[in-house]
Amino acid sequence: MSNLISSEAMHEVMEWAYEKATNGIGFGSATEMAEDYLSESGTLEDKINSLIRWQNAKAGSAGFATGLGGLVTLPATLPANIASTLYVQIRMISAIAHMAGYDIKNDKVKTMVYMCLLGNGVGEVLKDFGVTASTKFAEQFIMKNVTGAMLAKINKAVGFRLVTKSGSTGLINLTKLVPILGGVVSGTFDAVTTNIVGNTARDMFLDKNNQQFDGFRGNVYNQDGTKVR
Repeated sequence: MSNLISSEAMHEVMEWAYEKATNGIGFGSATEMAEDYLSESGTLEDKINSLIRWQNAKAGSAGFATGLGGLVTLPATLPANIASTLYVQIRMISAIAHMAGYDIKNDKVKTMVYMCLLGNGVGEVLKDFGVTASTKFAEQFIMKNVTGAMLAKINKAVGFRLVTKSGSTGLINLTKLVPILGGVVSGTFDAVTTNIVGNTARDMFLDKNNQQFDGFRGNVYNQDGTKVR
């Protein structure tokens, strides 16, 4: 599978998708989507779970990703269905990060968004850098210890793992999205996988102990959804 799609191409589209998710491309930016959910009733965790459920519904709708592709200028390095899927997933994760009070234009936050694409394999990418980490510890490690040069290496490592291990731990099941073995429904992706990625993002960004502002977040919210600062 890695012979069909290179890790460099995957990383290029990750960068494209993040820029589009941050700035908005007609569907509204990740921040705008996050603010819509923050206006709902319930705890912050309830609001994040509501966003994840809605993204799951989108993921289960055949043709959604391809339909999205018709509205944006997709990069030529990946098939439209895969690029569109990356955009949808990254927009969801970025919205969760914003809801939890993080500045999604911060480079460290962007790296954490990318890591969430690996779902249950989020800790695997840090093993390449000599760090054994759970999802939440990965967030703490990146915020406190990672330099700009290492961020770039982690971002590229995520792209590599999305290509080589996507069937078991990553965002995209390439065997379903790349037209091989016949009978592929263009633009579909698993609601189950979207749920895993969304839950990973919630575990990464949501501070259930409501720790104080750490210098990288734009806002911090209590569990009842009220803004701390």
